[in-house]
Amino acid sequence: MQNFIFANVTALAALLVFTAPVRELAAAAPANWPQFRGPGGLGVAAEGTPPVEFGPKKNVLWQVELPAGHSSPCIWGDRIFLTAVVEKNRLETLCLDRKDGRTVWRQAAPAEKIEPTHRIASPAAPTVATDGERVYVYFGSFGLLAYDFAGAEQWRRPLPTPVVEFGSSSSPVVAGELVVLLCDADVDSYLLAVDRKTGKTVWKTERAEFRRGFSTPLVWRHDDVEELVVCGSVWLRGYNLKDGKERWSVRGMARVANASPVVGDGLVFVSSWNIGGDAGDRLQLPTYKDFAAANDKNKDGKFSKDEIPSGPFRERFSQFDANKDGFVSREEFESMEVVFAQSENALFALRPGGQGEITSTHVAWKVSRDLPYISSPLFYQGRVYTMKNGGLFSCYDAKTGKPVYTAERVGAVGDYYSSAVAAGGRIYAASQNGVMVVLEAGDTFKVLARNELGEKVMSSPAVVEGRIYLRTEKHLYCFGE
Repeated sequence: MQNFIFANVTALAALLVFTAPVRELAAAAPANWPQFRGPGGLGVAAEGTPPVEFGPKKNVLWQVELPAGHSSPCIWGDRIFLTAVVEKNRLETLCLDRKDGRTVWRQAAPAEKIEPTHRIASPAAPTVATDGERVYVYFGSFGLLAYDFAGAEQWRRPLPTPVVEFGSSSSPVVAGELVVLLCDADVDSYLLAVDRKTGKTVWKTERAEFRRGFSTPLVWRHDDVEELVVCGSVWLRGYNLKDGKERWSVRGMARVANASPVVGDGLVFVSSWNIGGDAGDRLQLPTYKDFAAANDKNKDGKFSKDEIPSGPFRERFSQFDANKDGFVSREEFESMEVVFAQSENALFALRPGGQGEITSTHVAWKVSRDLPYISSPLFYQGRVYTMKNGGLFSCYDAKTGKPVYTAERVGAVGDYYSSAVAAGGRIYAASQNGVMVVLEAGDTFKVLARNELGEKVMSSPAVVEGRIYLRTEKHLYCFGE
């Protein structure tokens, strides 16, 4: 493993990681986990076989206490990068030594006000990205920051705080000379690409029709084309990486995009689920005219929360009230009427090469049962794996979508906010309750171990050279044999 201070080697490694075809990404930089879900965002370790059994007292090489945060480990060479919130009002980027977990440096973000978040979320949720030269950090409370590996700030790019009371969690992605960031919110959604060396805008694409979203974009390289695959409310969209122009769109997403897409065997795999998106459980709004006639008591053309009857719509008042002014206008109501009517819960595969609206021409297969909520799908060795809340694990043939097995109980109940990763013929999936299940990859459902971690887990693990780096509620662990 080369030390990161050798600039010429680092530059070559970065070039390989971010310009090679997706199928070669895992082999490009075996000692790195450079973004959310590792090389290419695939969640697959390049080499090494981590242990099956581990925990606070077994196969733990080191552990260190961490301040609160949900970002996942980002690793390059002998450095680990994370973000955290300290004393509820200071956001920090942390650099740790991969050998023993000691803190190398920490830098505070110049955020004046911390964004609101969901009660179980964190203002330090997006995962850091790196190209081996700089570390790229996004906080919804401030914007983008870049540091060198010694912790010196290289540039800063303030951005508006996304208008969504749940907080930000989409992570930046490095693609060649660009750092790409998705900022979907209840108003003023956009996709941004900045120069990785300066932070200056290269292009910005408005996504005004999209509401809140928490997915991380995927860079899809195929047929000499570089595209950004971006999940959103109702629609999956593809954009030209060079200029941000839309290339294609696919209908079939839930009203809120949480999981991130992956690629394998020449296909993109996307999953989304949200309440009210199933055929037998669809939430349907009446027309604005009918709803206003029954509920607009003061006839001002908009609705306060008190004017909306008890039920699923009132419970989602903050989602209807896009600009958070305390009222639902006609425009906001009709916008959500479309979202509720067109949203769909599904796991599907998409073929490359489309232009325009390609729902009917390029969706290779689709399933609509046993879907994950937050946890992203995993492609590994010709199969697609998903984890539904409650600990229900499913496996599909990647090319055909044929179920290999579905909704098998892994014996670790609870929600799954962490996304599964694969290494050495095994799959590692952690529940919010703090149990990491290890499963055997393949056509047979087999649980190899259930590892009790003793703390909640919201972050996705990183796997480098046979070691698992896992952030729990209060610690960062390095597990290995």
